[in-house]
Amino acid sequence: MNTLHADAPLSHADGGSKAVTFDPQRIRVVTLDLDDTLWPIWPTIARAEGVLQQWLDANAPATAALGRDKDTLREVRNQMQTLRPDLSHDMSALRRESIRLLLQRAGDDPSLAEPAFEAFFAERQRVDLFEDALPALEFLASRFPLVALSNGNADVKRVGLGAYFHASISAREFGVAKPDARIFHAGAAAAGVSTAEVLHIGDDAHLDGVGALNAGMQLAWLNRTEALWAHAPLQPHLTVTDLLALCRALA
Repeated sequence: MNTLHADAPLSHADGGSKAVTFDPQRIRVVTLDLDDTLWPIWPTIARAEGVLQQWLDANAPATAALGRDKDTLREVRNQMQTLRPDLSHDMSALRRESIRLLLQRAGDDPSLAEPAFEAFFAERQRVDLFEDALPALEFLASRFPLVALSNGNADVKRVGLGAYFHASISAREFGVAKPDARIFHAGAAAAGVSTAEVLHIGDDAHLDGVGALNAGMQLAWLNRTEALWAHAPLQPHLTVTDLLALCRALA
């Protein structure tokens, strides 16, 4: 059963937290997270990694063999994050350079990293939407300009949702990632409003929730798993277990 909780404290850890008031009348723009808000991300990544493995099998067999070792993959990714902290906001660059490092370890041509990544990236854009995603996008886009705000590397146009969005801002392109307030301010600026006039919708309590609240936005926390809110004294303005409940709150 879908539930809608408005104007209620959500933290069970801090009984002194005060309720915050959801004010739909202030909303002129909606910013929206993508991964795990409109579609589940891990099935998408698993499928894309499978396509990458197939590409390596055909074009770089030594790297493919090395890539089947999960411990090696984990080590390579950890090493890349240590070597290139400047890429922490750019999932595409981290993935590409991790592939390049794996190619080098296997003795294969490191320039194969570009076409290998493209095979992965094309499949990464093929997502399976949550059942409520399209109806919610249709409802929201008919009432507000929508701006995508994502730390991931999904492209709303390649995913097939570009028509619903006024703008799309990714951490990779912008240079900083959520929860940094600057990317939220950029989302508001892309639609020509202040953050006080924006409702942000997202599933990650820290990246979306704390980030949006610190930026001065109203927050609709999409809590599909009925998790506890652990960021008191900050509180969401609205908590919903699916996007249709959010639409009802805005109707």
